[in-house]
Amino acid sequence: MSYPVRKLMRAQDGVPIAQANGLYLARTYAYVAAGSAGLAIVDIEKPEQPKLQQTFNGNGQISDARDVKIGMTNVSLFAYLADGKNGMKVIELSAPDSVPGNLGYSPTPNPRIVGVYSGGGAAVGISEGYRRDRGVDESGHQIGVFGRRGARPFNLAEQQKMYLRNGQVWTVTNDPPGPSVAR
Repeated sequence: MSYPVRKLMRAQDGVPIAQANGLYLARTYAYVAAGSAGLAIVDIEKPEQPKLQQTFNGNGQISDARDVKIGMTNVSLFAYLADGKNGMKVIELSAPDSVPGNLGYSPTPNPRIVGVYSGGGAAVGISEGYRRDRGVDESGHQIGVFGRRGARPFNLAEQQKMYLRNGQVWTVTNDPPGPSVAR
């Protein structure tokens, strides 16, 4: 457990959260599944001085938060929250229409519930999504490189290796080309 996480969990040194169930660190924020308090968003830009930025319970819709994961789709940031007996919640944290400066490194979250799934019993955990090493926007332009020291954007030749076969754009269909061939 890293230093900032330990401080978050010790109320005398950090941010007192009565039910800190799940924790996800992303950029300058810690997202905490905080039980009956909902989603706690903690500013950890200065990890030795964490500050509660806000708690969010969706006007009482979140009351049993157990786990949280963060993911990005297109240019919007989402929290996927296991809300125990209430099922799963999808919370938009930032989007171009809701957060000025959305395209910055760590925009201030402005949470709102955008999806709910409450069938099939209690939601107690959320799986981690696949972490790509490169982020792109909806137009295909690379917007970030993640997780590797010394990483850089692909050059043209490296990009073309991903989508060209013999000089042609490689495609996939639902129709198999023929019977399987053992090799």
